[in-house]
Amino acid sequence: MDPSNSTQPPGRSALLDSTGVLLVNVIFSALGTLLLLIIIPGFKEAFVKAKLAGIDMSKKTKYEVPEAQGVICGAVYLVIMFMFIPLPFYNEFSSTRIAFPHNELIEYLAALLSVCCMIFLGFADDVLNLKWRHKLWIPTIASLPLLMVYFVNFNSTVIIVPKPFRQWIGADVDIGLLYYIYMSMLAVFCTNAINILAGINGIEAGQSLVIALSIVTFNVIELNGDCHDAHLFSLYFMIPYVAVTFALLFYNWYPSRAFVGDTFCYFSGMTFAVVGILGHFSKTLLLFFVPQIFNFLLSVPQLFHFIPCPRHRLPQYDAKTDKMNMSIATFKKTDVKFLGRIILKVFSLFGLVRMKENQGEDGMYVEVNNLTIINFVLKWTGPMHERTLTMILLAMQIFCSILAFTIRYPLANCFYDV
Repeated sequence: MDPSNSTQPPGRSALLDSTGVLLVNVIFSALGTLLLLIIIPGFKEAFVKAKLAGIDMSKKTKYEVPEAQGVICGAVYLVIMFMFIPLPFYNEFSSTRIAFPHNELIEYLAALLSVCCMIFLGFADDVLNLKWRHKLWIPTIASLPLLMVYFVNFNSTVIIVPKPFRQWIGADVDIGLLYYIYMSMLAVFCTNAINILAGINGIEAGQSLVIALSIVTFNVIELNGDCHDAHLFSLYFMIPYVAVTFALLFYNWYPSRAFVGDTFCYFSGMTFAVVGILGHFSKTLLLFFVPQIFNFLLSVPQLFHFIPCPRHRLPQYDAKTDKMNMSIATFKKTDVKFLGRIILKVFSLFGLVRMKENQGEDGMYVEVNNLTIINFVLKWTGPMHERTLTMILLAMQIFCSILAFTIRYPLANCFYDV
């Protein structure tokens, strides 16, 4: 289990109060959706004039599509959350007999600060096209306010050991500083995991929406549990996120009229990390990221340059058939490091990659499909239409969320006392 600040299950009056606050949150979120549906098309010309636009290369008809639309989505989200700040503390504001929960307000503001930092830094990435080494430390810096608040309010770094290992390790272990490193790495992973599973219409916003709805479902289930306040806190952040992401997905769906940009990926990842850390369900959060974890592990050889990595690993578009094909990386045998050669052999053995050796006139070249889950699906299904490909990937995301709930509830008894 994650370190948590367990409380008794809430009473009836507390549930009624939280229901009213959640209802206002839903109303604000619905208004945010409507606002985005109106303003996203309205900002198109402004983004095009600022040269924040690109050509969708996976279409027969080439046209400019505004990029970095995640910054509009993030801005509306922040407006909703800023307007919502007084409502969770209404009872404390209106009564002099109730001590004001300063620690809860600090959590809320620190979470917003981290999200706001990632929106700003994500937009900087869209404009400046930062290198990958910068993308690794940006989320680390943005997570510092979050970690500081966790240290002041909780500073619990004890983890519960799964039942099969307790006879050797004990029931729990205090890992100290390692827990803070883990939380920082969680923020890095969440932001970049969504960013590298991208490249076709609707996939970034679609996968994020499925993950967000999974988190909302989990929070609602847990509202009557011991950690009511933590899951209520998560819902305050996730309901507006679902609302703004739905509006963005409406325009990002095939054929895309808006590209989400790195801003949205950073914004999404940090929002998930915030609720996972302060809501004390980081391990459950990772269960919802199974496709992203698989995509990351599959991408590691190229991301860390064990084998040559092209700048773009998007699937290849065939204009004649209007379908997507696997994209191919071609490189000399001598460009592959020893560890890279071993990885390619293992991946090829397990059917994760299609490798052709002795290519070229001199037989010195190797061809492999780019190592992403998108190309992996195309390897097994063959060429397919972009919209169909997106729907298959989102179906996989939904299936993995169902699997996550199966692991979290029916199978959790095998590992923890729940």
